[in-house]
Amino acid sequence: MPLRIWIDFTNSPHVPLFKPLICAMRESGHQVEVTARDFAQTLELCQKYGIEHTPIGRHRGANLAAKSLGMVSRSASMFRWARGREFDLAISHGSYDQAVASKLLRIRSVTMFDYEFAKVQHSINCRLAGRVVVPDRIPLERLRRYCAREKIVTYSGLKEEYYLHDFEPDSAVVGELGLDAALPIVVLRTPPAVSLYHRFENDLHAQLVRWLAGRDDVQVVALPRTDDQRAEIERLDATHFVVPDTVIDTQSLTWFADLVIGAGGTMNREAVVLGTPVYTTFRGRMGAVDESLIREGRMRLLEDVGQVRIEKKSGSERDRNHRDPGDLVSLLLNCS
Repeated sequence: MPLRIWIDFTNSPHVPLFKPLICAMRESGHQVEVTARDFAQTLELCQKYGIEHTPIGRHRGANLAAKSLGMVSRSASMFRWARGREFDLAISHGSYDQAVASKLLRIRSVTMFDYEFAKVQHSINCRLAGRVVVPDRIPLERLRRYCAREKIVTYSGLKEEYYLHDFEPDSAVVGELGLDAALPIVVLRTPPAVSLYHRFENDLHAQLVRWLAGRDDVQVVALPRTDDQRAEIERLDATHFVVPDTVIDTQSLTWFADLVIGAGGTMNREAVVLGTPVYTTFRGRMGAVDESLIREGRMRLLEDVGQVRIEKKSGSERDRNHRDPGDLVSLLLNCS
């Protein structure tokens, strides 16, 4: 039976994640509507991927009081928007705004996540949602505090393996950024400074930026999350640093890069899936997914700048797990 489905994006990584899922849902006859929060490059990516969406709300910054106000305000706006649309199911990757609005409207909801230590977010979502969908790499005992054990449904692998299943790189991004393919390319992703689970300065990342700025044998594509981070990088006045002004094809960039260094999660895991060497400088509490990738040697934990080795990648073989996004769709819809 066709469903009316509401999907909410609150951050940039949600756009590529849900794009193939939305296509699969619509091909199966379901109706899908999308809302999106104005944060990072979420709205720009919706436009880039051709996803029709209704912008609702914006990120209110790192202050806890401001975050709380933002949640109340956006939840109220989403309640008004969704009322009367007769949705059968609401799905998001950690949107507490949608979880609150759905609960008030008595819409069945599913929340997804792959980092288990975002305590505030999960304490709200897991209690309000009807189902909680997580990767099977997260031990269930880590989720006990959220009172969600009876709601949990797991999937195999990484979420990035599902939406990158048919990825084909576009070399145009190298020319668009003015990069020389013959020289090493490093992609640098800054810390998630506005996240509640990452509320402190990352000294190692700052050291790394200064170290890279002092080298002249490498090209660095820096991808800041905030205007303040962008300003700090631009003040270095390092001519071999590129800071894109617009949305770029970061997945193709990751494919052609020789090294990714990231303080977050999604881009690091995309590098793992796409076969590009990756260091993590994340200094919050490490989640089970990244712990497992480090144990497997597919991601390296950077503890000192002296560990970094920059060289051109050798060979072109990529060992990717191709997972069918339709399997993830079936899992989500069966939760309804």
